[in-house]
Amino acid sequence: MLEALIQGILLGGYYAVLAAGLSLMFGVVRFINLAHGDMAVLGAMIALWLVQDVGLGVGLAIALTLPAMAALGWLMQRMIFERALRGGFLIPILTTIGLGAALQNGMFGLFGSETKSLGAHIGGLSWASWELPGSIFLGQLPVYMFLTAIVVLGTLHVVLTRTPFGRAVRATATDADAAALCGIDARRVHRGAAAIAVALAGLAGIFLALRAQVTPFAGPMLLIFAFEAVVIGGIGSLRGTLIGGIALGVAQALGGLISPQFSILAGHVVFLAVLAWRMSQSAAAERGGWRSAWAALTLKRQITRGKS
Repeated sequence: MLEALIQGILLGGYYAVLAAGLSLMFGVVRFINLAHGDMAVLGAMIALWLVQDVGLGVGLAIALTLPAMAALGWLMQRMIFERALRGGFLIPILTTIGLGAALQNGMFGLFGSETKSLGAHIGGLSWASWELPGSIFLGQLPVYMFLTAIVVLGTLHVVLTRTPFGRAVRATATDADAAALCGIDARRVHRGAAAIAVALAGLAGIFLALRAQVTPFAGPMLLIFAFEAVVIGGIGSLRGTLIGGIALGVAQALGGLISPQFSILAGHVVFLAVLAWRMSQSAAAERGGWRSAWAALTLKRQITRGKS
């Protein structure tokens, strides 16, 4: 149980990085990028191509992939998302669905359909572990990935709270029109946020390629995990995204103790429970809180019984 709990926490760091970009896009640009998982797979595929075909080291491949993904995010925001957002609520959703399909088929044509992994290119790190008291084994790669996630999310938090760009992002997310009156170019802010979000997606894809295998069609499942972590932790909060990712990872790890088939299902159950709780809170808030909602329900029952 303790080992599963630790593994779930470490897995949560990966889910937090995967969900951070999706949360940032929704919190700033105000739309859900349904191609987010496919962009994560694209980052993994680019890194795999640089390592396996070009012959670069894993570290150099990661250093080249992340700026390339950031540039891609900036271009997509400028060329695609900005135009789609002018069409109302439905057009951006349809656009990202089409973009995801295009990315999947493009990666299938360029890289093939076979599963790929970076695990064979990092030597013994892919299976090395530390033995803790109580015969608990702790994988070194998951620990390094979790620490990297903490550093990345912490750095992004500092950028968003302590820098002029971060203040512009928060102002634009709160009210883009008011921010424009203060001299902030909302379009540049949105492009910067998209660049960061897609780079984070690429990093999550590289993490997946390091710890497991990827295929061109793995994006939709990654999108589900990212969306669940965002909903559990709260949209627009990096701290909440980390908490949501850890909660999802722990649920999957503990569910795997019951049955291997229950691992993924346990995460979905936690997501649905949190979603139901948030919906009930919203419904109660519309009626003045839980006490007022309960009093209104009780009064309604009494009136119904009186009429009967």
